[in-house]
Amino acid sequence: MNKELMEALNILEKEKEISKETLFEAIENSLLTACKNHFGKADNITVQIDRETCDFLVYATKEIVASPDEVEDDVVQICIDDAVNISKDAVIGDTINVEIKSKEFGRIATQNAKNVILQKIREEERSVVYNQFFEKEKDVVTGIVQRYTGRNISINLGKADAILNEAEQVKGEEFKPTERIKVYILEVKNTPKGPRIMVSRTHPELVKRLFEAEVTEIKDGTVEIMSIAREAGSRTKLAVKTNNPNVDAVGACVGMNGARVNAIVEELRGEKIDIVNWDENPGNFIQNALSPAKIVAVFADPDEKTAKVVVPDYQLSLAIGKEGQNARLAARLTGYKIDIKSETQAKDAEGFRYEDYMYDEDGDVYYEEEYEDGEYEAEYEEAYEGIDAEDAEQTQYEEEEETLA
Repeated sequence: MNKELMEALNILEKEKEISKETLFEAIENSLLTACKNHFGKADNITVQIDRETCDFLVYATKEIVASPDEVEDDVVQICIDDAVNISKDAVIGDTINVEIKSKEFGRIATQNAKNVILQKIREEERSVVYNQFFEKEKDVVTGIVQRYTGRNISINLGKADAILNEAEQVKGEEFKPTERIKVYILEVKNTPKGPRIMVSRTHPELVKRLFEAEVTEIKDGTVEIMSIAREAGSRTKLAVKTNNPNVDAVGACVGMNGARVNAIVEELRGEKIDIVNWDENPGNFIQNALSPAKIVAVFADPDEKTAKVVVPDYQLSLAIGKEGQNARLAARLTGYKIDIKSETQAKDAEGFRYEDYMYDEDGDVYYEEEYEDGEYEAEYEEAYEGIDAEDAEQTQYEEEEETLA
C-alpha cells in the first residue's frame, strides 16, 4: 500500500475539497504525459491505480514478433524471446502487456508529470471555489475589508476575494482594514485566474436579505416582503404583509423595542428604514407608503398606474420629503406615479377634487342620480380607492379648531 500517496490525497481532499477521484485521474494523466515525453508516444500506454491501496501500474501493450530484427519500434513491438520471459503463454502475432517502471523516467518527464498534477489541482480548486460562491449569488455574506485598490475595495470572503466597486459603495461609508462587513453578491464570473466576485452595499436586495436573516417570521414565511425601495445611505421603504392574521407584519420586523430593525440600521451605518403594511387596494397602499405624512384623499388609477394625492396644507412638505425623497421612494415602492398637492392647491387642480370623479362618461349626468338615498355612499367609497372620508373630516375638524383657537 502506498501510504504516503494516500495521506497526501486525504489532506488535499480535506483542505481543498477536491475529490479523490479527480486526483486519481490527474495522477493517471500525469503518468501518461510522462510516458509520452519519455517514449515519444503514449497511444499504447495504460495506467491503472487501485483506489483502495493507491498502488499504481503502468504498462505498454506490445505486439509480439518473431525476432529482434523484425522489431521496428520497441515502444509498440517486442520479440518472442523477450515476451516469453514475461509470459510463458506468449505467441507470435499476439499482444502482451509490458510493465513500465516510472523510476526509469528522466528528469524532464518527471517534472512535466508533476506540473500536470499541480495544474489539475489548481483548476479543481478554482472550480470548487467558483461553485461555492455561485450558489451564494444574490445572497448576503460577511467579508473582511483588506485594502483599498484605487477607489475600489478588496474584501476577503474566506477562500476568495471580492471587489466592491466605487459604484456599489454607499457614499460616506468608510471602512478600515480587518473590519467585518456584510455585502450582497451581485455576480460571480469564472475566469482563468479564478472566480471574479462582484459585491454591493447599495443594492435593495441587501436590506431584504438582512431582514430575512434577522426576522424569524420572514424566514418561515409568516411575513412576506412584497416590495422595497432604497436610496442607499439615506432611507429605505419596505412593504410587508402577513399570512397569519394573529401576526403583525410591521411589529415582527421592528421587533421588541426596535431590536430587530435597529440591528439592521446599525449594519447599514444609520440608514433610516420605514416599514409599512402592504395592501391590495392601491389607494390604501399609497397612503401607507407616504407615511409618516397624513393623507386626505387618494385617487388611484390602476390601469395607468398613476395616483393623485391630497394632503393637509401643513403636511405637504412632509409628504414630499427632503428633496422629494419620501414621494420618490413611495412611487418606487408602489409602482405608481404619484402627484401630491395640498388641500388648497387641490381645490383648483383638475383630478384632485371629488367632483372630478362624479360624472359619467358623457360628462352631463351625476352618478348620484342613479341611486336612492344612502346607496350612493357605499358605491362612492368603492369607486375612490384609498379615500378615507372619516380621516378627511377629522383633519378638517382639527384645522377648524386650530383656526378658532
